Amino acid sequence: MIKSMTGFGRSEITVHDRKFTVELKSVNHRYLDVNIRMPKALNFFDAAIRQELKNYISRGKVDVFISYENLGETTQTVRYNKELAAEYLKYLREMAADFGLEDDIRVSTLSKYPDVFEMEESEIDEDELWKDLKTAIDEACEVFVKTRTAEGERLKSDLIEKLDKMLGLVEFIEERSPKIIEEYRGKIDSRVREILGDTSVDEGRLLTEVTIFADKICVDEEIVRLKSHIEAVKKELLEGDSIGRKLDFLAQELNREANTILSKSTDLEIANCGIELKTEIEKVREQIQNVE
Repeated sequence: MIKSMTGFGRSEITVHDRKFTVELKSVNHRYLDVNIRMPKALNFFDAAIRQELKNYISRGKVDVFISYENLGETTQTVRYNKELAAEYLKYLREMAADFGLEDDIRVSTLSKYPDVFEMEESEIDEDELWKDLKTAIDEACEVFVKTRTAEGERLKSDLIEKLDKMLGLVEFIEERSPKIIEEYRGKIDSRVREILGDTSVDEGRLLTEVTIFADKICVDEEIVRLKSHIEAVKKELLEGDSIGRKLDFLAQELNREANTILSKSTDLEIANCGIELKTEIEKVREQIQNVE
């Protein structure tokens, strides 16, 4: 079952007085490129989050948005730095004595000096926090994969339709190619008889000319490879999973064979068919860019 690289997933859960919201958005990209935006309190889990995402995603540019809210008791506490306050008080009194100033030190004044009071985070159970966050991430990823899979099914149907059309074009070229040789033989024979009149035609020489021409325009190998590549793409679409890179390679090979046929063509019908074939291959290549 193929998946598109375009997708969206969202989850919102509240557990252990913690509320998590996770959103994922993605577009096509050659490799897996993950950009995570989350509160500083969760930065510790960056590597674990990326590893978890790899269980669901192999390619694409993915933007992840995580919000976190503690709904329970505050996780911050105030710490009174008694030793530092004593240092401030000591030097303030010394300053008053040195300059003959009034000693007007009050508690409210002393408390405003830096680091006399500090905010501290209460100890958090990181294992429990990660377990809750992972639950939210997994739920969002499951929705995300469903949207990618649904889009992938639409892509598969469209690609198979285009591949069937390409196969029809290849079969036309296969049927038309032998007729070109016969037509060429007829033209050569008529031309020679027109020039020589009643003089007998050298059948051996005529056969040699036709053989050289046939060898020059022969596309049998290209047709065999085109059919093989088309069937290979179909097989991957029907059986594959993360197949985008493989399909991209096969599309390049299809284009290479179509170019060779065009370069050998001396027939207008085959040339037009070859151009149409290349157009369909390009459409397939564009669609394949969205396959994971």
